[in-house]
Amino acid sequence: MSNTVDLSLLIERISAADTDEQRQIFNEPEIQQLEAGAFATLFEALPLDQRMELWRQLPLNDHVDVLTAMRADTREWVIQSLSDTELDLVLGQLDNLSLIEWADSLPEEIIERAIGKLSKEDIELFDRANQYDDDQIGRYANPKVLSLPQGISAKRAKVLLERYGYQYPASIYVVTRDTKFVGTINYQQLNEAEPLTKLSNLANTDCLVLEDDASLTEAVEAVEHSQQFSLPIVDENFALIGEIDTHLAMELMRENYESTLMANAGMSEEDDLFAPITKSAKKRAVWLGINLLTAVLASITISLFEDVIAQVVALAILMPIVASMGGIAGSQTLTLMIRGMALNQVTAGNRRSLLHNELGIGFLNGVLWAVLIGLMAGLWFQSPMIGAIISVGIVVNIITAALFGVLIPVVLDKLKLDPALAGSVILTTVTDVVGFFAFLGTAKLLLL
Repeated sequence: MSNTVDLSLLIERISAADTDEQRQIFNEPEIQQLEAGAFATLFEALPLDQRMELWRQLPLNDHVDVLTAMRADTREWVIQSLSDTELDLVLGQLDNLSLIEWADSLPEEIIERAIGKLSKEDIELFDRANQYDDDQIGRYANPKVLSLPQGISAKRAKVLLERYGYQYPASIYVVTRDTKFVGTINYQQLNEAEPLTKLSNLANTDCLVLEDDASLTEAVEAVEHSQQFSLPIVDENFALIGEIDTHLAMELMRENYESTLMANAGMSEEDDLFAPITKSAKKRAVWLGINLLTAVLASITISLFEDVIAQVVALAILMPIVASMGGIAGSQTLTLMIRGMALNQVTAGNRRSLLHNELGIGFLNGVLWAVLIGLMAGLWFQSPMIGAIISVGIVVNIITAALFGVLIPVVLDKLKLDPALAGSVILTTVTDVVGFFAFLGTAKLLLL
């Protein structure tokens, strides 16, 4: 399938059409020619009551590719909406790679049903992939690579490539009899070689190789910096188990970005845009409940200084400024840390320097904005004391935000928790509590 359609315009057309008009649009050739990713994007942009009509216009041979391109929630919804016959037709087209991507988001009975339809070879590959953790590249390695034995000649290799239907720029891997990786060879080099030259003498043995237990981040970075179409992946015995190509690397990068973006709101990158209301409400309710607990903690801190707030109304007016400045400063540091950790740029060796750097930035920004806000508050309420009080609160809170913006993701990472998911909630709570305590505590000392 190809993609020559403006999806945003197509979505507008479908949304503005009635049911009969939508069916006509769904039958248009340009929709039939959409590539899997584009079709999945179009499908996810439609309300639930319009989706199955569109799904039925999709050729059967494209079902697996489109389902794999979908978010997990959407894929699960489609599969649950299929009849038993339709489901069997879809599962019958699955290979081990697609099933690996589906496995974490579908009920166990569906997975077992799909496994029953796999070939013996695909079942073995699926079982091997499941030996790896979700964050290890071995789980996602494409095992269907073109490998040739090192002992054959260049002439024999070209015959085999023609038989296999070799297409440029697929990588050609050279291996031993027991599948141990030797090196890579490109098609041009093979064509220019003497016919009887052994592949072992032509192979590039200095190419970059990924170990199967490498993290997804490490693998993506390796592909990005290698300037190669794909990289080989080997196991602990240096046996070739598959490859990662640029397409998979880009997909993993996108998923990581979406995961971080959605995690900041307590959501998953797999969440469906038009997920059922009750299902989405339950998911979001948990996050709202956590937020409520943090807000209660901040409110309890404020209540400790109820007497001083009652006497000086200006403090209640200025409190949101203290909380906001600390929250923004903290989120900047936290975002920087999460990105650095995702890129493996934050290590035990540079954490102290990074903390020192962020505290320096926090101190300079804290003093700068404390002076400006203090002057404005003092003029606003005609009270130099009010200006001095909020200045103290701002300085303390911004420095605290920098400190915990570095510490929180490090601690969460050691606890095997996702810093992107939990970091912002904890940081907001810390900056609110510390900011209010510093601001109102200083006010109590100086005004009462």
